[in-house]
Amino acid sequence: MAGHIQDRWYKDEKQEDGTTKRVKTDRHSTGLRYRARYVGPDGTEKSKSFPDKQKRLAEQWLIRTAADMASGQYIDPRAGRITFQQYAERWVGTLTTDDNSRAAAERRLRLHAYPYVGTRPMGSFQPGHIRTWLSRLEEEVPAASHRLIIYGTVSSLFNAAVDDGLLPKNPCHARSVKAPQPAPKRVVPWTMAQVRTVRASLPEHLRATVDVGAGCGLRQGEIFGLPVDAVDFDGGWIAVRQQLKRIRGKFVFAPPKRGKLRDVPLPTVVAHALKTHMEDFPPVEISLPWVKPDGPLVTKRLFFTGSSGSYLRASNFDDHKWKPAVAAAGLIPQAAKGERYESAREHGMHALRHFYASVLLDAGENIRALSQYLGHSDPGFTLRVYTHLMPSSEGRTRKAVDAAFGSA
Repeated sequence: MAGHIQDRWYKDEKQEDGTTKRVKTDRHSTGLRYRARYVGPDGTEKSKSFPDKQKRLAEQWLIRTAADMASGQYIDPRAGRITFQQYAERWVGTLTTDDNSRAAAERRLRLHAYPYVGTRPMGSFQPGHIRTWLSRLEEEVPAASHRLIIYGTVSSLFNAAVDDGLLPKNPCHARSVKAPQPAPKRVVPWTMAQVRTVRASLPEHLRATVDVGAGCGLRQGEIFGLPVDAVDFDGGWIAVRQQLKRIRGKFVFAPPKRGKLRDVPLPTVVAHALKTHMEDFPPVEISLPWVKPDGPLVTKRLFFTGSSGSYLRASNFDDHKWKPAVAAAGLIPQAAKGERYESAREHGMHALRHFYASVLLDAGENIRALSQYLGHSDPGFTLRVYTHLMPSSEGRTRKAVDAAFGSA
């Protein structure tokens, strides 16, 4: 057994004849009697106290501690006393993601975790605490998809805590803990008629944004930050190298999502739309910081700007330009006078990417190429999102046999 147990109610006192006698100490009958002491892996002494008549428990605790140290499962008791909120605030500050991702993680923890588990010591977490938190979270956050994102942030925090030696395993990974399960939603692409109606309902200087989104699959930030030098009209390509991004309330130029630089084919119809747009609305030079609000200034000639000649702000565009156009196409209800349009994520500008994907899959394009053009990090993700839009194998079989017999 590693360490030893001190009896604080008695001590050995040396007598005049050289013998020792067990005598009561000043602490006799007060406080916890036994103190189990050992030296931790860091070389410092650690201890835990036990009441009278529980010496056996103190011995068992020392045995378990020694076994944990031998197996690499040892957790410093003092490290486990740090609260969830104290550790989370430190953890968020060490994330290597971009500023927006850090701010989003901090906001999720502050709003949906601290009020429930913020004061609990990290070393005390059990799967039951996570199940209780998830049940309360379900009452506060109706959308399962949003709860799943919050849960993912908390689980990542516990993974880091395990790596840092604050607890032996992640309580979110217990079999009894079930992550929120969003109801599966199938992407329903817009029709060509709907795309055309939305385009026609936008202000004239913004209509070509629809051509780029529906014809090349660019994201909203990539369209708003699209510079003239990224478009190769002769070769028929768009080099997606940057996006317009908002960080802590300030706009910057930054690489595309997850840094996925890519080249996207430029269809003739989109090239024509961009050339016409350039003739009617000459590109404007915009200077913004690169990546961070305090980053170096970068100047780009952008295809799309606001009516004042400045860069497009997504929130203003969505509320005052995009949603009225989508309502005109009958995709969302018209807003009452003086009221804002209802939230409709499935009919945001991202819907143009879904349309683009449906067109390519219907034409027989393979998933790997589509994933590359969309800037997805994993073709498997593209397949999961759009597999229901792929032409059925039985349909291809019929066409292949019909073609073969027809040629014969």
